[in-house]
Amino acid sequence: MLIEAGARLLGGLPPETAHRATLALLRVAAPILPSAATDDPRLAIDALGLRFSNPVGLAAGFDKDAKVPDAMRKFGFGSIECGSVTPRPQAGNPRPRLFRLRSERAVINRMGFNNGGLEAMAARLAGRKRAGIVGINIGANKDSADRTNDYALCFARLASFADYIAANVSSPNTPGLRGLQNRDELTRLLDTLTGARAKSGLRIPLLLKIAPDVTPETLDNIASVVLASGIEGIIATNTTIARPPNLQSAQASESGGLSGKPLFKPSTAILRALRERVGTKLVLVGVGGVSSGADAYAKIRAGASFVQLYTALAYEGPGLVARIKRDLLECLVRDGFSSVGEAVGADLRVAKA
Repeated sequence: MLIEAGARLLGGLPPETAHRATLALLRVAAPILPSAATDDPRLAIDALGLRFSNPVGLAAGFDKDAKVPDAMRKFGFGSIECGSVTPRPQAGNPRPRLFRLRSERAVINRMGFNNGGLEAMAARLAGRKRAGIVGINIGANKDSADRTNDYALCFARLASFADYIAANVSSPNTPGLRGLQNRDELTRLLDTLTGARAKSGLRIPLLLKIAPDVTPETLDNIASVVLASGIEGIIATNTTIARPPNLQSAQASESGGLSGKPLFKPSTAILRALRERVGTKLVLVGVGGVSSGADAYAKIRAGASFVQLYTALAYEGPGLVARIKRDLLECLVRDGFSSVGEAVGADLRVAKA
């Protein structure tokens, strides 16, 4: 109850101020936060060679510098994704750069990969006792002359601290970054990352985080390049530069990536289209607009092995995680599934029947 009250209080602050205050409070409170209740075994999922106690993960963007992964685990997440991190520290874009769209339960951000750099993250993670599943989302510096090399640098320095690495080529707030989704650039990037993994000797899963704003042809290319690359999965999706015509909030015209409830349908459509293209050969992660157990269940049925959220957490507070897990379990039981794994991609199987 105290945590929920604090979340409501922070919601009255400007969004970036509230986020910084949240991280500071979590760092102080982490040792005294109670651990989450043990998950129902029916919520467990095996993916990426890992055992997730539940399929509800924290998306990248909340904990960019890996300051509070263990505090967030105590709220019941099945996985935590830190980042995006870049080789060198960077301040990101000018403020204001984070905007609430309250009536739509959405956020627009143009943060621009603000983070303390890979060395600061490595130092922090080196002192952490490994527990739970923690992924690291890596990116490239805005002014880098060789962005592909930036991803290789991040992998080489941080992979030993992570349970998986996600390459973010889909932020709309670093000019030109989404060009890495094109066939030739993506092939080079994934060849570089798989080569770095082979050189490291680490058996760590690699994932690619893509945008929702892609054409069917681009999605075809992404699917074929990823399948040929040897990486393990795709995170679908990042924020969108599209603006649905029914947005009413005064901040709706701000530039940047839109997340939250309006992203649910387009991101789920991309997820389903990807599953149709890759079959069962890749692990897919569903992100975008998840704010309920029904939302998580819909993404799982569309092909996600697990889901991630962030924006809804800012509106609902950390109690949301337990509610999603409870309602997701009810959905599984209602439809006769004995585990999350049985429901993955169920909608596509029904369509083919």
